[in-house]
Amino acid sequence: MYTYELDFKVRDYECDLQGIVNNSVYQNYLEHTRHEFLLDSKVSFSDLHDQGVDAVVARVDIAYKTSLRPGDSFISKLGVKKEGAKYVFHQIILRKPDMAVCIKAKIETVVVINGRLAKGYPVFDKLVGLDESNTK
Repeated sequence: MYTYELDFKVRDYECDLQGIVNNSVYQNYLEHTRHEFLLDSKVSFSDLHDQGVDAVVARVDIAYKTSLRPGDSFISKLGVKKEGAKYVFHQIILRKPDMAVCIKAKIETVVVINGRLAKGYPVFDKLVGLDESNTK
C-alpha cells in the first residue's frame, strides 16, 4: 500500500507545552512527504502552477495514535490512488526504532486547471499507475 517513505527527526520547536509534537505539525510532515514524493517523481508544483495546473487538498482525515517527542526519529510513508476525480494519499507516520504508529491519515486532493475543477491530469495519473489508455 505504501510506495514512498521519508525519514525525519523531531525538532524541539515543533513541540507544545506538553512536550509532544503539536497536532498541526503532523500536517507539515505529511505535506513535506507528498512534495518530496512528487519531486522524486520529477513533478514540479511550481512548473505545473505556471501552466495553470494546481493540485489542492480537499479533505484531511488524521487519526492520532502515539505522540512524537523532541529528538524522536520517524518515517513518513505514503501511497496514492485515484478515486473518481480525487487523488487520495494514504499516509502513516511510524516512530523509530519501535515502529509505533503515530498517525494514520487520508488526504484527498483534486486538480484545478485554470481555476476549474478537473477530472484528473495525466502527470498525476502516471503517479498512480494510470496512463492515457486507462483513463478514456
